[in-house]
Amino acid sequence: MAGVPNMAGMMKQLQKVQEKMARIQEELESKTVLGEAGGGVVKVTANGKQRIVKIQIDKEVVDPSDIEMLEDLVLAATNKALEDAGKMAQEEVGKATSGMLPNIPGLNITGL
Repeated sequence: MAGVPNMAGMMKQLQKVQEKMARIQEELESKTVLGEAGGGVVKVTANGKQRIVKIQIDKEVVDPSDIEMLEDLVLAATNKALEDAGKMAQEEVGKATSGMLPNIPGLNITGL
C-alpha cells in the first residue's frame, strides 16, 4: 500500500508496547513509595497503582485533644505518597516504552 509505512512493523511494535504495559501494571502493584509528614511521625505507603497499602502513626503524635493535627498529618503524608506513586508509574511507563508512544496531550497513565 502506497503511503503506509511498514504497517506490519508498526503492529509488531504496538504489540510489544502492549505486552510491556501489561508487565508494568503487574510490577507497579508491588513497587511502593513512602510519604511522610511531621518529620516522619506519620508515614503512608502507596503502591505504583496509587493504592494506600500501609499507614504508620507514631504514638507520640496521638493527642486525643488535637485530633485535627493528626488528621492533617495523615492527609499530608497520603497526598505525598500518592503524588510520588503517580510519578513512579509515569517513569516506569516512560522507561518501558522508550519513546515508542507519542506525547499525546491529555493522555493520563496514572492509576494504571
